[in-house]
Amino acid sequence: MRGEVQAVDATPDGTFTGLGLLLGTFTPKLDEKGRLILPAKFRGRLAGGLVMTRGQDRCLFLLPMDEFGRIYEQVRSAPVTSQQARDYLRMFLSSASDEVPDKQGRVSVPAPLREYAGLDRDVVVIGVGTRVEVWDATAWETYTQEKEAGYAEIAEAITDLGI
Repeated sequence: MRGEVQAVDATPDGTFTGLGLLLGTFTPKLDEKGRLILPAKFRGRLAGGLVMTRGQDRCLFLLPMDEFGRIYEQVRSAPVTSQQARDYLRMFLSSASDEVPDKQGRVSVPAPLREYAGLDRDVVVIGVGTRVEVWDATAWETYTQEKEAGYAEIAEAITDLGI
C-alpha cells in the first residue's frame, strides 16, 4: 500500500493534539468474500468499531463510532418537520452497517453497499479527516482527474490571500 502518513488528531474544539485524523490514500483490494483490509494507519482509530454507510458521490463512508454519533445527533436534532432531515436520516441509516475489524484489520462490506459504490476488487481508501471513504479505483481516478484543475485554482486563490 502507498500513502504512509502520520496521523494527526484534533479534539472536539478543533485543537490539534498529534494523533487520530484519518489522512492518506491507500489501494487495498477487496477479497473474494467482500472484505476490506483497513490500512494500518487507520486501524487504531477504527479498532473499537465503525459504521459503514453510503456516502456522497457513490463512495462509502467508514465512520469511527464517535464521529457517527456526532453526525447522527446533529441530524436527529433537526425538526421532524424538515423533509430534508428525514430524507437524509433515512438514506444515511437504512444502508448503515456497524462493523468491528477482525484481528487482521478486515471488515466485511455488505453486498448492497458494494453495489451502491460499484466496488469490485480494486478499491481506493482515503482518509478525509474524521472519516474514511472507500471508492472504486476507476471512479476515484475519474473523480481526481475531474477535480484537479479546480484544486489548483483554489490553491492559487488561497495563496493570494496569504494562507
